[in-house]
Amino acid sequence: MSQPSRKPARPRRARRGASRPVIVVAALLAALAGWWLWQQRDTSGNEGAWRTTVVERGNIRVAISATGTLSATSTVVVGSQISGQVTDVLVDFNDTVERNQVIARIDPSSYQAQIEQGNAQIASARASLAQAQASLANAEADYRRKAGLGEQQLVARSDVDLARAARDQARAQVASAQAQIRQQTASTLTTQVNLDRTVIRSPVDGVVLTRTIEPGQTVAASLQAPELFTIAEDLSKMQIELAVDEADIGQVVAGQQVTFTVDAFQGRQFRGEVLQVRLAATDTSNVITYPVMVGVDNSDGTLLPGLTVNAEIEVSRRDDVLVVSNAALRYQPSDAGARAGGQGGARNGMVDELVRLAGSLGLDGAQQAAFDQAMGEIQARASARQAAPPSGGPSMFGGGMRRNGGSAGMQAQMRQRLVQRYQQDFDDFRASLGEDQRARWDRELLAVGNARFAPLYRLAGNVPQAVMVRIGASDGSNTEIAGDIAEGDVIITGERARQ
Repeated sequence: MSQPSRKPARPRRARRGASRPVIVVAALLAALAGWWLWQQRDTSGNEGAWRTTVVERGNIRVAISATGTLSATSTVVVGSQISGQVTDVLVDFNDTVERNQVIARIDPSSYQAQIEQGNAQIASARASLAQAQASLANAEADYRRKAGLGEQQLVARSDVDLARAARDQARAQVASAQAQIRQQTASTLTTQVNLDRTVIRSPVDGVVLTRTIEPGQTVAASLQAPELFTIAEDLSKMQIELAVDEADIGQVVAGQQVTFTVDAFQGRQFRGEVLQVRLAATDTSNVITYPVMVGVDNSDGTLLPGLTVNAEIEVSRRDDVLVVSNAALRYQPSDAGARAGGQGGARNGMVDELVRLAGSLGLDGAQQAAFDQAMGEIQARASARQAAPPSGGPSMFGGGMRRNGGSAGMQAQMRQRLVQRYQQDFDDFRASLGEDQRARWDRELLAVGNARFAPLYRLAGNVPQAVMVRIGASDGSNTEIAGDIAEGDVIITGERARQ
């Protein structure tokens, strides 16, 4: 049979309605990508030349590191004041003992024998005393008889004198016998004391740290008392003796908080408090250190005597202050014209601090006028100084100070002279202040005079702007700052290599 003829299939047309959204989305993505690349190129061209950081609010904690050893607050060494053989040792290491508890005994036989001998000698001395007293009674009676007969001239005068001498000798014998009794009694009491010392008792409540004797051992106390036990009085309260370097000891005072760790309990941090800064310096290979005593609460009994301690003494803490990375303080622009260091910049920073101080004192009209007059004289003197040719001398302020522009002694002298000059400049203004205002002004003026100033370079509209700030505490990574600066300001820390 013949097959019916089929018409060739016609190709299906693509639907235009389904392809249009894909084209639109692709075009939008391409436009966005181009805009982002353009923005990145513009940003890298404007801001990529600088490495920056941001001024933030935070806490600055300044700490000093030191090492030391844990020990009991009070440790008592128990010794023996007598010689002899140890018969009993009643406590061992780590035993808890109470005050007056018997902890050891020494053989008392020799001392008991000496007491028996002393008692016998006392009895003999008492018998001698009785004999002397009888002789004395006879001598006194004989003397009385002969003295009466002598008055009647019935006996020779020499017989009366012999009777008187016999009486006096009898009295001396009685006194000698009494002294011998007292001597023997004292000797026996001494032996009794030594007998009591054969029983070794704990002088305090505490824990036995060391024991150096065994039963049967002989102790000799001829030259010095042998050490038998070491007892820690109270391990719930312990102390650390830290060795602090002489460069840091001036910052340490009693009451400062201490955090420390010990190798025996890794990952755990303990706390203490500075109790005392001792003056007994130690010289070890020309390194001078001072002992600092730290009190530690060991109520749970975790810490052990003798542990090595790695401690940090918190010498300063500033909370909720403006801080900036130390890299920003080290930065100096390559363009010399943009620098803000030197004495003038620091003086401007001090002047700004004084203006802020005056604004916080609540001045009245007359006081404000006196302050403005003094400030005007300072500004006029500064303008004259800027107009004068540079002297080329070292500067203690700003970048000069940061680049070791002068010795520490020279810087201190220059600061002192500057404070004295400002005190003279504001003498009339100070006289117009009230008592409380004057006290605060004197305190803050001295603080500003001793403060350090340094320039920061704030990035404003891609233009570095020098700002003189007051430097405060530093923890090694960040530093406290104050001045014409605000949280969120972008500060330059370095320059990127130009490509």
